[in-house]
Amino acid sequence: MEIWYVWVFIISFLSVSVGNWIYRWRNPKCKGKLPPGSMGFPLIGETLSFFATSNSIDMHPFINERLKRYGPLFKTNIAGRPVAVSSDPEFNYFLLQQEGKLLELYYMDSFSQMVHHDNMSNVGGYFHRYLRRSILCHFGHEPLKRKLLSEFEDVINHELHKWTNLPEVDVKRQTVPMLFDLASQILMSHKPEENLGEDLNNMLQSIMTFPLYIPGTTFYKCIQKKRKAIKLTSRVVEERMKGYSCDNSAEGCNKKGDYLDEIVGDIGKEAFLTMEFVPFLLFGLLLATVETISPTITLATMFLLDNPSALQELTEEHEKILKNREDANSGLVWEEYKSMTFTRYVINETLRLENLLPGMLRKVIADIHVDGR
Repeated sequence: MEIWYVWVFIISFLSVSVGNWIYRWRNPKCKGKLPPGSMGFPLIGETLSFFATSNSIDMHPFINERLKRYGPLFKTNIAGRPVAVSSDPEFNYFLLQQEGKLLELYYMDSFSQMVHHDNMSNVGGYFHRYLRRSILCHFGHEPLKRKLLSEFEDVINHELHKWTNLPEVDVKRQTVPMLFDLASQILMSHKPEENLGEDLNNMLQSIMTFPLYIPGTTFYKCIQKKRKAIKLTSRVVEERMKGYSCDNSAEGCNKKGDYLDEIVGDIGKEAFLTMEFVPFLLFGLLLATVETISPTITLATMFLLDNPSALQELTEEHEKILKNREDANSGLVWEEYKSMTFTRYVINETLRLENLLPGMLRKVIADIHVDGR
């Protein structure tokens, strides 16, 4: 009988402890009142529902379902981290104004491991301002007008010519190598021998997966591909550094006048730019180029095929430009690019409708009160 009492006590104690733990998990302590929502299962929260894939271009089902159930502001738990989600435009505008005061930039663990985000987390907004300024110097209005337009056209024409020999074209998959080669050439004047563009295909999916570094998982495969790409960018940076401190006219000088030249020149001037971090920065830019432009091109193609009248108007606009050329074989010039009014409408509408990520992440560093609560 005594053993029976002991077992009853142990089971009762465990039941109360587990019940209390589950209650505290679902009702976390807070000085104020938390928004409505569910914290999901202990430890994993609502991670499985959040990471479930969706083929729709609409809002992610995880967000959409909870907006209908709880309203524009709700709580949840993803990968063991408490999260508040807001779709209220006015409140989101307020949050963006409070960056650096009430909240700061934050990236999911999988993304941080993918692009080595720890190196830039301490500099926050300054790093992103530097990145934006430096990118615009090489990809902005003037560079596009001066040289990029012709480079883009050459690469695209070459790729389209290869597509003519294919029985069918997977636009998303086929544009990835093209964009990777183009970005590699512009960023660091390098045409990779390895087929790294194919390796980067769908790598953005790893950001929306649980960061389990176990053989066979999507995250594991993407980390392996990332390491291969980092070896390439590290090798390019090392080669550029060897002959960087020289005059452009000197023999053996490695200056190319590209984006990498500017970054290498700022090593030592900017605290976050180090020999270890620059390869990750280049990789992040290559990944961002491939995994944002490729699905955008795919969506634009799909929208045009679904709207024959829009496709017809777009075709007529381009044919008109070709007819007005003195030399039919000449390349695209700036004036022709600026005259593509309907083309810009198509691009802007595609950008408006696409949904690459379910939202922007921020980490709260101070209590935020909504409507006085």
